[in-house]
Amino acid sequence: MVDKLKKIWMDGELVGWDDAKVHILTHSLHYGLGAFEGIRAYQRADGGTYVFRLREHNERLFDTCRLLAIKPKFTQEEVNQACLDLLRANEMKEGYLRPLVYMGDGPMGVYAHDNPVRTSVVAWHWGAYLGVGATETGIRAKISAFARHHINVGMPKAKMMGQYTNSSLAKREARIAGYNEAILLDTHGYVSEGSGENIFIVRRGRLITPPLSASILEGITRDTILKLARELGIPVAEEMITRDQLYLADEAFFTGTAAEVTPIREVDDRPIGTGTLGPITKQLQARFFGIVKGADDSHPEWLTAVY
Repeated sequence: MVDKLKKIWMDGELVGWDDAKVHILTHSLHYGLGAFEGIRAYQRADGGTYVFRLREHNERLFDTCRLLAIKPKFTQEEVNQACLDLLRANEMKEGYLRPLVYMGDGPMGVYAHDNPVRTSVVAWHWGAYLGVGATETGIRAKISAFARHHINVGMPKAKMMGQYTNSSLAKREARIAGYNEAILLDTHGYVSEGSGENIFIVRRGRLITPPLSASILEGITRDTILKLARELGIPVAEEMITRDQLYLADEAFFTGTAAEVTPIREVDDRPIGTGTLGPITKQLQARFFGIVKGADDSHPEWLTAVY
């Protein structure tokens, strides 16, 4: 349940939470054409609130719009500012931000040629995405019966609304079966990603994640972890991962804005490594949370001050 806050940013204005409404004929509601982002703001050890990699997130939002051939009425800089204004208006020390660019109501049919392009940003308080204690003890995952879209079926680099039906189906399947999360394979049988997360494995001290040429989202937390791993001297490889490589991994974890860095302790009822938080995962978690919540000032370019 999302707790009601004071304001939502819609098309350049901060409006009351209950006044932020869309028409039932909103095109994106019917056909899924639209772009969205997920961004987190954290309160750090110095007491200040900072948005993590704000510019990169909204750059991806606008990249998705380019892929969908829709043009927002607002600039990337204006959406950046809207995120900061919204956090301040709601007096949030920490929070999750969801910018949206979507097709409004107008002519119906698959091709929305005259519909207005709407932009909004909503914020809410969001704790551990995969459950209380997930980042400490890890989660149970299931290989989904649903495959991730082929690269010529959807556009994996686009964070677009309609594409997430695939994720919703996989997540529902996993949760109904008693697992915390789904892992989707691509149409060739290689490990792709979670329903809303990128995936990493560790095998014999080597950190491995699928390459950007695979059917995966170009995750910003994924990029963060790759940079931090290299700084820590951990051998890194971006290469395809098979299901049996995943089963034989010494460690595995998800990354994402919502999931942060969440260990995977079990896949398909098989323990991953010792079935506990592994040493490399723990080391990368510590660096990540040190930057977003702690006193690690090694990457000031990733932090945008709110107050």
